[in-house]
Formats: sequence, C-alpha cells, structure tokens
Amino acid sequence: MKTKLLTLLLCLVVLVVQGCNEERTNVSSSKQKVEVTEKKAGVLEKNAAAKGSKAPPTPSEIISKAEVQAVDPVGEEPLNDAITCLSRTIYWEARGSGTAAMKAIANVVMNRLGHEGFPNTICKVVMQGREQGACQFSWWCDGRSDDAKEDESYAIAKEISRKALNRQLKDRTGGALYFHQRKVTPSWSAEYIKTVEIGELVFYKPHGGTAK
Repeated sequence: MKTKLLTLLLCLVVLVVQGCNEERTNVSSSKQKVEVTEKKAGVLEKNAAAKGSKAPPTPSEIISKAEVQAVDPVGEEPLNDAITCLSRTIYWEARGSGTAAMKAIANVVMNRLGHEGFPNTICKVVMQGREQGACQFSWWCDGRSDDAKEDESYAIAKEISRKALNRQLKDRTGGALYFHQRKVTPSWSAEYIKTVEIGELVFYKPHGGTAK
C-alpha cells in the first residue's frame, strides 16, 4: 500500500515538474516571437521612413497576423515599439468611427513618417509636440490611461498596423498629414487642402506638400 502511494506521489511530482517546464517553454517561445516581430516592425518602419525606394518588403520581412496579435495582446504594454505606438493611436483616435476611419488614421501616421517636419519613427511621430504642450495626437497627452479597453477593437487596430507596416494598406486619405473631428473646425484647417472625409473625421494635406 505504501509503495503504491509513494509511486502515485512520485508520478504527481513528475507531472507538476513537466507542466512547469512546458509553461516556461511556452512563455519563452512567446517572448521570442514578440521580440522577432518587434525587430521586423523596426526594419519596416525604417524602410518606410527612408527617402527613395519604396519597394515592398520581402516575404521574410513581412509581419504575419499571428505575430502582430502576439505583441501587446491586451493593450497594456509600454509604448516603446512601432506596433504598440501605431496600434494604440489607431485605437484611441478612431475606435468608435469604423474600420475605414481607423485605416485612415494609420495612413496619416505613415504619411508623416520620415516626411519633412516630422520624426523618423512611429513612436516619435505619435508623441510629437508633448514637450511644447500641444500634442499632435490628443490621446497621447490627455491625462488619461493609454491602455486599450476593448479587446476586439484593439485586435482590429493591430491588424491595420500590420498591413500599414507591410505596405499592404491603401492610402485612402490622399496623402493627408492632418485630421480633425467633423464636429470641430480648428483654425489651422484653413491653411491646408481638405482631401477627404471618412466617418467623423476630416483629412488635410499642406499646400506644396510641406508640413508647417
């Protein structure tokens, strides 16, 4: 009886150890996938910001659906890589305005990337202006939490980010660098060319293509 009991306890210990080891392996694999995806996004971001050739990424450079969804799965990670910065911007600026508007926000960010007058990284584009007290994207300095709250909308935002970084997202804004809600009319809007209205958002580009 004692032998059977000891054997059973030993089996339980073995199962627990195996389970822990498998869990560690899965966590390690997940972290590695995220790191690889973020590196891919960094390369795509750099290529998008570079002047000159706009050749599509190679198959090995393209971010997959599974890879992008593995990055910041619940919208609570720090904003320090291209995917989280772009996804959170899409989410907060247009999550209630429909998929077309969310795609258009991604267009604006990517249009600004590397454009004269704007930074060469997505995170810097998104965070631009805070030091002067006038953020280019209002969600970034509104004093509220930047964590995403709606899983489905955030998953959509990340998929749009993936397509934008992969150069698979059509620019539906006509090269816009600016936008505002339809219900407001900021003074700066008179200085630019209105390109399109999508949902509750109005988009603009500068005369002559130069940002102010």
